[in-house]
Formats: sequence, structure tokens, C-alpha cells
Amino acid sequence: MPGAATEPVGTLATALAHAARLLPVDPSAAEAQSREILKVAPEHPPALLLLAASLRSQGAAAAARDILQPLTAANPRWAQAWFQSGLACAALGEGPAAVAALHRATELEPAHAQAWRALGDQLTQAGDTAGADDAYARHIRASVSDPELVEAATALCDNDLPTAERRLRDFLKRHPTDVAAIRMLAEAGARLGRYDDAEALLARCLELAPSFTAARHNYASVLYRQNKAAAAIAEVEGLLAGDPRNPGYRNLRAAALGKIGEYEQSIDTYRSVLEEFPAQPKVWMSLGHGLKTVGRQAEAVAAYRRSLELMPGLGEAWWSLANLKTVRFTTEDVAAMEAQVARADIAPEDRFHLQFALGKALEDAGDDAGSFAHYAAGNALRRQTLAYDADETTDHLRRSRALFSAAFFAERAGQGDPAADPIFIVGLPRAGSTLIEQILSSHSQVEGTQELPDIIAIARRIGRESRKAGKGAYPEALADLPADALAALGAEYLARAQVHRKLGRRFFIDKMPNNFAHIGLIQLILPNAKIVDARRHPLGCCFSGFKQHFAQGQAFTYDLADIGRYYADYVALMDHFDAVLPARVHRVHYEAMVADPEAEVRRLLDHCGLPFEAACLKFYENDRAVRTASSEQVRQPIFTDATDHWRRFEPWLGPLKASLGTVLDTYPEAPAS
Repeated sequence: MPGAATEPVGTLATALAHAARLLPVDPSAAEAQSREILKVAPEHPPALLLLAASLRSQGAAAAARDILQPLTAANPRWAQAWFQSGLACAALGEGPAAVAALHRATELEPAHAQAWRALGDQLTQAGDTAGADDAYARHIRASVSDPELVEAATALCDNDLPTAERRLRDFLKRHPTDVAAIRMLAEAGARLGRYDDAEALLARCLELAPSFTAARHNYASVLYRQNKAAAAIAEVEGLLAGDPRNPGYRNLRAAALGKIGEYEQSIDTYRSVLEEFPAQPKVWMSLGHGLKTVGRQAEAVAAYRRSLELMPGLGEAWWSLANLKTVRFTTEDVAAMEAQVARADIAPEDRFHLQFALGKALEDAGDDAGSFAHYAAGNALRRQTLAYDADETTDHLRRSRALFSAAFFAERAGQGDPAADPIFIVGLPRAGSTLIEQILSSHSQVEGTQELPDIIAIARRIGRESRKAGKGAYPEALADLPADALAALGAEYLARAQVHRKLGRRFFIDKMPNNFAHIGLIQLILPNAKIVDARRHPLGCCFSGFKQHFAQGQAFTYDLADIGRYYADYVALMDHFDAVLPARVHRVHYEAMVADPEAEVRRLLDHCGLPFEAACLKFYENDRAVRTASSEQVRQPIFTDATDHWRRFEPWLGPLKASLGTVLDTYPEAPAS
């Protein structure tokens, strides 16, 4: 009510209470009421706080901040003032200042639920996943009053997930529709990596309470983490309908759009966020990733450089520049990175990214010893964060060889989905799979997509469901699947991949390299799909992987012995499939492709049942989006420089050679069984 502010008021307290009631429903009236109070009581702190909150609610965040800065300075122990200051800074895109203010608010008032939630949102934008998880857990604890839920929330805050899960399950047995408890149990499941359980719980939560915004945001995030990007976007659109300026929602939307190949929409979304919140270094970096993917390298470099202006210690941005493979760092760049590495307070993730970037910088400068030292340091730091077990990999591939006999496949001949649409490119990372994809996707009948996670997701689900039923693990669980189940799994894979098929072409490529471990599954559910094995000299391939920091997965690449053993296990499995499924897999040796591209391209197209097209030899003219580390290299003609590049580093490759064993001696052939 515009005229409410001028109505007579009985006392100052009554006037303040009236302004506070107006704030959520009519912030302009709350502003007018606050200004009337300040005429009577100049510099009155609660009236100034209400004025600042009303201004921020109307989009005047800078004016709000100008009021709040002296207010917090004069009242340093007033949690609500720090909270409002944090919100104002967040609205202005001043992430570090927002985090600092919100931290201060929660220190002063640990039960301030809204401050914890806002802090979690800011830490999410800053890329501090662990900090955000803690803040959200504390938000939950501050939001509940039931003693049992407080205990469960405390366990979540302490990351005591088994205790939290046990208490929440006991509580839900007695109160099955308590949405706060359901959301908390979903949070525990997500932290344990059980995203399918978290998804089901959050879906139930939203069924009971459709307007539970925090749960819907959690639900969208869980869908995104499970690579259900289209479903995540649908949920985010609903969130944005109620809060269209929310940068967290918009960033999630942009990331999900990138997942389904809508790169230009993703880029536009990041740009719109940055127009309003320009001081967000990690959003600038995400924009750079999108620009790199679509081949706009100069713009990508500018975006990465802008993120570093805002946050010089952002290791991933330095590595992103290095990972373009075409950027050459200046001496000033190297000095800047070394200065950041020398800091004692830098985050471990920033430190190992910087080490990888310095490795690339010194490699380009010809300092091989210094380069290897940085690569080794980066890999050692990254390896400490991972729970990779080489024995588990060896055992899994051994069990695969034992299960997938010629007789096993013969018994199931004719089963699965008969579609021939997919072309799977498998092998190890950095073996030339992106080059093969670029060649094939230059054919008029083939569409390149990306490294699709769907075969791996299906394999994990089969194993999980089998273990829940008290049966065997994957891959042995495949032996129990009837023909209709195999056909359904093939159809499911095709349906999941459909969102990535934009061009309506007959065939599409899935170049997830790790799918080599699931060739048995592919044969069972998609027996007519084509499979191409990208292989490269073991020292060249493995050392190239060791130099590379991967955004996710590939945990075996951060130790020379681990990656050598993985390569040897991979060769053994592929050799087995050559024996039990003769001619099923077409192998492309990188060195042969480089030496005689036309002959190798013709052989590749013959295997895929495709007529020769000259465009496949001019693959570098294809302007399609490329997400992998080789994105810039495949936009150039084939060059031979990389085939023997590893020799510069041979003095330090002893552990790799030892773990490769006879695979190294017999390449390009497989060792005798």
C-alpha cells in the first residue's frame, strides 16, 4: 500500500514492525515507511537495516550495500546486518565479499537458517562443494526443531553419514511424510554417491510438498549429477519462474544445457549471469569452457584471463589455458603461477591444477626436467584425493574375460535391440579417439556427440540391483538377464542418447573411452552397433594421459605405475574380445593413421559400412563442437609431432615401462596369451 508509510504511528517499535510486515509483500512501501522513521530517528540502526533490505528487494543492491557497510562497521556483532550485507553483495555478484559477510552472520548467530542457506548458494557458485555441503547441512539443522531431526542434522554437519542415515530412516518409519526428514535422507544419499536413491526420495518429497523450493533445487542438482540433464533443466525452469534472477539456478541451467549439446544456449546463459554478476571468476571460467567447446578460442582465452584477473589463484583457469594446447605462457604467466603455488593457503585443487599448468608451460619452453617435476607433483597431489584401486580394475577385467566366452555370446545370438545407430569409440584417453570421432563425424551419415555416460550408468545400475537382490556383481549379473531385458536395455540406451542427436543422421558416435570395459554389455544389448578401438603406442598414450588433468573420471592416470597396468589390462581384454568375437572390433593405431590417413580412413569407413567421402580427410574443416582435451588439435590437419613426443621424457618413465611389461615390447601387436 503506497500510502501506508505516511500513516501516523503510535511508537517507533510499532512503525518498525509495520515496515517489517511490508517488506516481503511490498518492498517499496517498506522503503517509504523506513524513510519516514529515519526522519524522526536519524541513523536509527533497525530502520537503516529495513531500508537497505527494501532497496535490495527492489533491485537497488548497490544502494543497500552503501547503507550496510557503515552499519556493520558500527555494529560489528549484529548478525542480521551482516546477513543483509551478504545478500546485497551476492546480488551485486561480489562473491568473496558475500561469502565473508555471510560467514560472519553465521558465526554470530549459528542458528540463522537463512544465512546458512545463502552461504551455501554462494559457496556453490564459488565451486567450494565441500563448504557448500556443510553450509546446507547447517541450514537444515537450523531449520528443524524436532530433537531427533536436530540430532540427524548434526550428524550430517559432522559428515557422519551412517549415523544420519540410520536416525532418519528410523524417524521416517514413524513419520513417513515428513518432507524435511525425506530431504535430509536424500542429502545423505547424495553424499554417499547413491544418487538414484536421492532422486527417488526428492521426487517423493516434491510429490508431498510441490512448493518446497530447496528440495526442488536439490532434485535438479541430483538429476544433473546423474547426467539426466534434460530433466534437470525442466526442474530449473520451474525454479526460475519463481526467482528469475537467481544466479545459482541460472548457472545450473547453463551447465545442464552444455551437457545435452546446447552450447550456444549455455554460453548465452552464462553471459546473462555475468552481465548482472560480473565479479564471478568461476562463471567466467565456465563461459570459457563453453566457448572452447564451440571453437571460439580467442573468446575462451579472454574469459579464462578475466577469471584470473578476479581470482589469480584459480588453478583450474590456469590449467584450462594450458589445456587448449595452443596457448603459450609468457614468463610473466609462469611467475604468476609460481607465486600462487608458493602460497601456503591455496586450496589443494588449485595447487594441483597449477602444477599441471606449470608442467605444460615448462614443456613448451623446453625445460623437460622442470616440466616433469611439475607434472609429477600435480599427479601426486591429485592421486591423494582418489580412492583408485588398480587391483579392482585388474580383477574386474579378469572376471569379464572369464564370463564372456564365445559360447556365452553364441547362446544369446539375436538378442538385444537390433538398431545399428551407435558407433562406439573405445580405448584409453589420449589415444586418438577424438581424431577418429572428428573424421567419422565429417561423414554425411554420422553425427558426433560426446563421451556419453550411459553405458557406464546402465552397467552400474545392473550391478547395484543385482547385489540388492542378493545375486552376483557386474558383469556376472548379465548372465541372468533374459532376452526381453537385454532388448529393453538397448532401447533405453538409445532413448538416453537421443537428446544428443541434433542432426537427424543415421548414425551417431559415443566416444566414452572407458566403454572398452563394457564391450560384453554392448554386444548383448546392441549387437549391431559398431565398435572402434583407438590405440596408441603405450608410452605415448600413457605419458600423454599422465600429463593431462581430467575434469572427472580417469582415476588411473595419476600414477605412472597405475596407468601402465591399466593399459596392459585393457590390451588383455581387447585381445580376448578379438578371440571370442572375431572382427567385431576395428582397431585404429594412431601411428598408422598419422602415417597414411587416407588408407586408414577408408578401412575405418568400410568397417562402419559407410561409403568413402572426401570430407572425412578434411575433418579439420568440420566446425562441430568438441568437448575433449584434443578440441583444438582436431581443428588442424594431422601432424606427426606427437607420435614420439614422449621420448623427451623417457629418462623419467621407468615405473611406466615396468608396469607395462610385455605390452611395451610387442606393440602394435598384443602379447602372446
